[in-house]
Amino acid sequence: MNYKITSYSEKDTIELAQNIESEKFPNMVICLMGDLGSGKTVFTKGFASALEVEEEVTSPTFNIIKEYESGEMPLYHMDVYRLDTGKDKLGIEDYFTKGGITIIEWADMIEELLPEERLEIKLRMSGEDEDTRIITITPYGSQYEDLCEAVL
Repeated sequence: MNYKITSYSEKDTIELAQNIESEKFPNMVICLMGDLGSGKTVFTKGFASALEVEEEVTSPTFNIIKEYESGEMPLYHMDVYRLDTGKDKLGIEDYFTKGGITIIEWADMIEELLPEERLEIKLRMSGEDEDTRIITITPYGSQYEDLCEAVL
């Protein structure tokens, strides 16, 4: 089942992320997909804020993976946009079972490495105005289905 949400502002996107964070669990994997500027990093910042991450969260475009340990649980923030080759040699899959939360920007670029159970969030600019986003959320697995039922 897909859930469609319209976000009319960054504030709306942050609130959605905070609501999802309220149902967090160890080894949670959130896959973000969308064009440049669609709100992937805004979502991650909102999630990290609710998780009480103390560091400033920025897109890890050039680092690929940033680890934040200061919150209620570890947050592993990935941006795989620049990965062309060697995807399978980075150990990305190891993060899925480290007990924290993994958020992957551009997750569709490493689809073959993603776990079967995950939460996919697609952000799309609506064309109505520059702030409106259409967000489609697809849960894979019972924990993610339960999460969606609880907050959406």
